[in-house]
Amino acid sequence: MVDTQPDDRIAFGTARARWVLAATALGSGMAFLDGTVVNVALPAMGEDLGADIAGLQWIVNGYMLMLASLILLSGSLGDRLGRRRTFIAGVIWFALASLVCAVAPNLEVMIAGRVLQGIGGALLTPGSLAILQTAFRPSDRAKAVGMWSGLTSVAAAVGPFVGGTLVDNGSWRLIFVINLPIAAVTVLVTLRHVPETRDETMSGKLDVAGAVLATTGLAGLTFGLISAGDRGFGDALVLTSLVIGVLGLAAFVEVERRSSHPILPPGIFTSLRFTGANLVTVVVYGALGTATFLLVVYLQTALGYEALTAGAALLPMTLLMLTLSGYAGSLSERIGARIPMTVGPLFMAGGFLLMMNVEPGAKYLTAILPSVVVLGIGLVCTVAPLTATVLSSVEDHHAGVASGVNNAVARSAQLMAVAAIPLAAGITGDSYRDPAAFSDGFQMAMWISAGLAVAGAVLAWVTLGPAPQKPGERPHVYHRHCALESPPLSNCPSTASTSR
Repeated sequence: MVDTQPDDRIAFGTARARWVLAATALGSGMAFLDGTVVNVALPAMGEDLGADIAGLQWIVNGYMLMLASLILLSGSLGDRLGRRRTFIAGVIWFALASLVCAVAPNLEVMIAGRVLQGIGGALLTPGSLAILQTAFRPSDRAKAVGMWSGLTSVAAAVGPFVGGTLVDNGSWRLIFVINLPIAAVTVLVTLRHVPETRDETMSGKLDVAGAVLATTGLAGLTFGLISAGDRGFGDALVLTSLVIGVLGLAAFVEVERRSSHPILPPGIFTSLRFTGANLVTVVVYGALGTATFLLVVYLQTALGYEALTAGAALLPMTLLMLTLSGYAGSLSERIGARIPMTVGPLFMAGGFLLMMNVEPGAKYLTAILPSVVVLGIGLVCTVAPLTATVLSSVEDHHAGVASGVNNAVARSAQLMAVAAIPLAAGITGDSYRDPAAFSDGFQMAMWISAGLAVAGAVLAWVTLGPAPQKPGERPHVYHRHCALESPPLSNCPSTASTSR
C-alpha cells in the first residue's frame, strides 16, 4: 500500500482518530511504563536473582543498548515495509520479550530478555509517531501528537505506582506480565483501525552495517566499563572489550561517512546549533539517567523505602514536566533557547547537589523533595527548548532524521553514563547492599552528575546563538512533553513539524 492520500487521512476528533491515538499511545505507553517500573523493581530483582551492581546495570543497559543502536534503523524499516506492520511487530516482540523476563530463572536470562525488549522498543517507538504523521490530516497532526504526548506521559507518571504496588504486594515478575494484555489490546486495535502507510520514494539499502557497528561499539564499551568495576582496567577481558568498543564506533563513523544511505547522516552535524544541542543532550541526559537509576535503588537499600514509596519520590519532577513544559516552550520561542538551556542545566546541577543531603535517616520533605523539585525545574527549562532547537536547526524535510538522531544520542548517553558513573563513584560489586558504602558512592555520583550538568550549561551558552530565520517560517506550536524517561526527541515531540 502507498502512503494514505490526503482525502483519506483522519480528522482529529473522529471515532477513528480516537482509535488510532489509543493504539499508538498504548504501544508507546507500554514501553514508557516498563522503563519506570523496572527502575523501581531493581532492588527486589537483584535480591531474587543474586545480582550485584553490575547485574543491575545490565538489566537497565541491556534494554538501552538495543534501543540506542537500532532506533534509527527501525525508522527506515517502517518507512519501507510499512509503519503499521513494523509497529505491530515491535509490540508483539516486546510482549514476548516481557514474557522471557517474567519467567527468567537467573540473571543471564533476565538480561537476555531485556536485550530482546530493547529490539521491540526500537521497532515500536518511532513507529507510533510515524503513524500519526502519515495517518492524520496535516492540519490535525499537532493536535494528535500533543494528545499522544499527554497520554504517554500519563503512562510514565503512573509507572512508579504500578511498579511499586506490584513489587510490594505481589512479585517483581508481574511488572513484565502486565505488558501481555496491553500488547494484545494494542495489536487488535491497530489491526482493526490503523491504516497502513509506507514511503514509496524510499530508495537505497538499509544501513545494516552501520547498525551492527553501532551495536558492537556501544556493547563493547558498556561491557568493558561495567566489568571494570570488579575486574579492574588492567584485566585482559576489560581491555579487549574497550578496544572492540572504540574500534567499532570508529568503524561506524567511517561507514556512515562513506555510505550512500547512512542511518546517521554526517552532514546533519554541519549545523553548530544542532551539534551543540546534541552535545548538551549527551551530558544532561547522561547525568539524569544515572541519578534516577541510583536514587530509586538508594532510597530502598539505604533509607529503607518500600518500592512504591521510592518510585513515587520522583513524581513531583514528572508533574512539573507535565504542567510547565508548554510554558517553557513558549518562553523559549520569545527569548531564544540559549538562556533557558543555560539556566536549566544549572538548576539540574543544583538538584543533584541537593541530593547529596539524602542520607540514611533523612526526611523526604526536607531532603528529597527539595532536590527533586529543583531538578524538575531544571528539566522544564531544558527539555522543551532542546526539542525545538534540534528541530529548528535543520531543514524541515530532515526533522524526522534530526529527532531520531537526538533520540539515539540521548539513549546512548544514558547507556554510557549508567555504565561509567557508578564505577567512577566506587559503586561496584555488592556495595549497593551496604548503606554506608552506597551512601559514599551515591554522593560522589551526584558530584559527577552535577559537573556534567554544568558542562551542559557551558555548551549551551557557547553553541546556541540566535536561530537563523528560515524563509516563510511560522512560529512553533508547543505541547506538553513526555516524562523524564523520554528524551526530547521523536518520543516527545513539541512541534507539528516532526516528521519521518
